[in-house]
Amino acid sequence: MSSDPERSADLLALYDRALPDVYGYLRSRCGSTALAEDLTGETFLAAVTAVRQGKAPTVAWLITVARNKLVDHWRREAREQRSLHVVEPEVHDPWDVRLDVLRARDVLYRLGPQNRAALTLRYVDDLPVPEVARLLGRTRHATEALIVRARAAFRAAYEEGSSDD
Repeated sequence: MSSDPERSADLLALYDRALPDVYGYLRSRCGSTALAEDLTGETFLAAVTAVRQGKAPTVAWLITVARNKLVDHWRREAREQRSLHVVEPEVHDPWDVRLDVLRARDVLYRLGPQNRAALTLRYVDDLPVPEVARLLGRTRHATEALIVRARAAFRAAYEEGSSDD
């Protein structure tokens, strides 16, 4: 086992190497500089704990921790806004509109936390539905229904915004 000064130096080197990746990952997904900074801090606190336990965190490990911190944030936010309405799932979704990326990102940030989490994990992070379900703490069926509702909410908000152009 290495000494405390060696562990500190290793942790500082990891911080310098990983900070742009961890912060960039969070900033691009959460829509708030302050939130991205807070979650980045929490992620590196987890790294300090891991190092104290004799583990050697990697950049990939930190990104996974950052993703989990973001999901936890979305869960907390969702608990505060438990006003989701049950909607019948759509069987077919033929929406083939080319999206304006900036407007799409703005619409995504205005969605409720559960919708935003589901769409981000599924379409931005390109995770399969079972993994999205695991991260959100939901069943696969409930997650599929959430994704359908989130897409509908996104589409409605996006199309509503197109009348402003």
